[in-house]
Amino acid sequence: MGRSGLVEDRLGERAYLRGGERAILVGLDLEDGHGDLAELALLSETAGVTVSGKVIQRRDRPDPSYFIGAGKVERLREQAALAGADTIIFDDSLSPAQSRNLEEQLERKIIDRPQLIMSIFAQHARTKEAKLQVELAQLEYLLPRLRGWGKVLTGLGGGIGTRGPGETKLEQERRRIKRRIQRIREELEKAALEREVKGKLRKGSGLPIVALIGYTNSGKSTLLNKLSGADAHVEDKLFATLDPLVRQATLPDNRAFLLVDTVGFIRKLPTQLIPAFLSTLEAVREADLLLNVLDISNREVFSHLATVQEVLADLFVDRPWPPLINVLNKADLLADPEGEERLARAMNEMRNAIPISALKGEGLDRLLARIGEELGPVRERLRLRIPYARAALLDELHRSGMVERAEYGPEGILVEVALAGEPLRQLERRAAADGLELERLPR
Repeated sequence: MGRSGLVEDRLGERAYLRGGERAILVGLDLEDGHGDLAELALLSETAGVTVSGKVIQRRDRPDPSYFIGAGKVERLREQAALAGADTIIFDDSLSPAQSRNLEEQLERKIIDRPQLIMSIFAQHARTKEAKLQVELAQLEYLLPRLRGWGKVLTGLGGGIGTRGPGETKLEQERRRIKRRIQRIREELEKAALEREVKGKLRKGSGLPIVALIGYTNSGKSTLLNKLSGADAHVEDKLFATLDPLVRQATLPDNRAFLLVDTVGFIRKLPTQLIPAFLSTLEAVREADLLLNVLDISNREVFSHLATVQEVLADLFVDRPWPPLINVLNKADLLADPEGEERLARAMNEMRNAIPISALKGEGLDRLLARIGEELGPVRERLRLRIPYARAALLDELHRSGMVERAEYGPEGILVEVALAGEPLRQLERRAAADGLELERLPR
């Protein structure tokens, strides 16, 4: 791509990946264990990019002007020309100044890790809300980077909808993007209300909710298919699942539960995407149990665990975490001493860990048994009418069980509730003492 192509490019078009690009991947080895670019290559391939080469530079810290050293920039330019690469992808977030400086020197599209991840989210979003969330993240990321992108937009502009001939095209574009951001936020507020209603419907089903979480590409969708008999989309790519998917599954004792598949977690998630990311995980906050699916065949599994824990800390900042099972998936791929040692360490260090192979169905009986243990004893569904003089009992039932229905009538409150264990026995004793009739309902 020549300099003239960059000058004529419309503002912001180079901030996105469309798929089909040929790219050189660039990273720094800062001795933090993330310098091999393997994950960046997977991300790039998921975005439809052909990886034509990789460049890793060892440095103590990023260069403030170019991220990599000035000498490495010149060698990168030569390598890109030889490889026919039109895009350079960096394994970290670049400042607006670094992006502009690199583009001027390399005369190619410059994409950083946040832009790459947002492009993948945009490609995989299916629901209207998910698409809006990703668009909002992209626009918020682009806005501070408008300066200096495309000289054609620094000229004066005028016409209908502008502030007059004295306003530059760059200022027009900023105002247009800010208006679009405001409209998206208004639409997302409406979507949040709809999501809240869906959450209440899930809770109102009376079935326990088990959420599948974990680092991206750990095998969550494969496990969902095995446990539920569903046919969810499974692909060996990062972020193959973005919109939450709910399926019903059954325990060995015939108890049903809802299984929720969620978007995969990832290291260095763009700040702008965090609200969109956390909103897709809203079902996790409603869960009675979490299944943290980890790829035990991956050498970075302990780093992945740390990323999951960081996301959960943000997600449950205002409440305790639900019970959690660490599901060590792809255990069938451990065929060498290093892998066996990694599994032994995981079993020793991770609480409530179970090795499985979702693809081959190995270890699923043990996993289902553990799920049953964590969900507790079988809930009994009961119907009773509570006189208004004893209405405080309804609050107690909300705290100790799952109130499925509360209908207010002239003679009291008709309540349907699911209870188990001691709360069930307490209600039976209370009903006998107060003369309340309990009716058992089908499960």
